[in-house]
Amino acid sequence: MGITETLIPHITRAIDAAGYPGVAFLMMLESMVAPVPSEAVMPFAGSLIPAGRFTFFGVAAASTLGSIVGSLLSYAMGYFGGRPFVMRFGRFLLLNPHDLEVTERFFRRRGSVAIFIARFIPVVRHLISIPAGMGKMNLWRFSIYTILGAGAWNCFLTWLGYHLGRHWELIQRYSRPIDIVMLAVLLGAIAFFVRSHLRAARRTAGPRP
Repeated sequence: MGITETLIPHITRAIDAAGYPGVAFLMMLESMVAPVPSEAVMPFAGSLIPAGRFTFFGVAAASTLGSIVGSLLSYAMGYFGGRPFVMRFGRFLLLNPHDLEVTERFFRRRGSVAIFIARFIPVVRHLISIPAGMGKMNLWRFSIYTILGAGAWNCFLTWLGYHLGRHWELIQRYSRPIDIVMLAVLLGAIAFFVRSHLRAARRTAGPRP
């Protein structure tokens, strides 16, 4: 049995047991600085729809509710605490200062619409609510753009998961090449994570005397 065939049933069973509240909670974490990628949650939730465990509307609603709650918490972090608070306590959630700087520049260039666009960009979507709060963006506009962007992204991933659940036999048939792709993606993600954090640590340390 390949890696894919082994992991998918365990992950889907965990999400099934957690139900809609679990989906909402995981997406709340995803919309904050916690390293919980939506790509690792939503497709598996969507794959349970064909079996009748979830409904498409239920998954989309629960995930988007979690996204807006997590985004509002991050917004409040930036609004009330500002950059000093974020830099002091963000490290407990593995916040990368360099990634925050990149996200801040993206927000300054794009303005309010950055809140919508960021939902489709890895890393940036985890952090975009913080500079929005620091910039005192209008809360209603922030909420609307967040719901639209997060809702569209969550629905897309749910749709992918739905078709994954309908064609599980194809996953089993082609599990070996899928395993190779998954392993390559995992190693690439680890390499990117280590490289970016080492680079951020060198920037923080500054030049040696």
